[in-house]
Amino acid sequence: MARGTVNKVILIGRLGADPEIRYAPSGAPVVNFNLATNHVWKDRDGNMQEETAWHRIVAWNRLAEIVKEYARKGHRLYVEGRIRYREWEDQSGQRRFTTEIIATAIQLLEAAPGREPSTPEVEEPGELTPPDDLETPTDDSVPF
Repeated sequence: MARGTVNKVILIGRLGADPEIRYAPSGAPVVNFNLATNHVWKDRDGNMQEETAWHRIVAWNRLAEIVKEYARKGHRLYVEGRIRYREWEDQSGQRRFTTEIIATAIQLLEAAPGREPSTPEVEEPGELTPPDDLETPTDDSVPF
């Protein structure tokens, strides 16, 4: 825990599409995928309501390779990680913002057809070093 703070997210949801792997200029594999979670409640009239939230997940290195190999659209995944907010300027000069979960552990809760029903949980080491081409804020750049 860094300086008495915690940034930890745990999600169980369904994969929105088959994951696609890419490679950073450093050669590190990275996979981005969307995970859907649902919130169900009864409204004042007693009718069931449901809301779906979509979470953008980023997995690096061995986690990326495992997700690409075993996970398919509709599969349930357990994802543990941290929230990261990014901002950048697109090609037209417009400022863009995104919120994503940087995965540190993923467990496949369903197997791909023809595979064992339980795939072991894979966890990245505690202190990860981001790839060279990833801009990461330093402690000095955080305003508090």
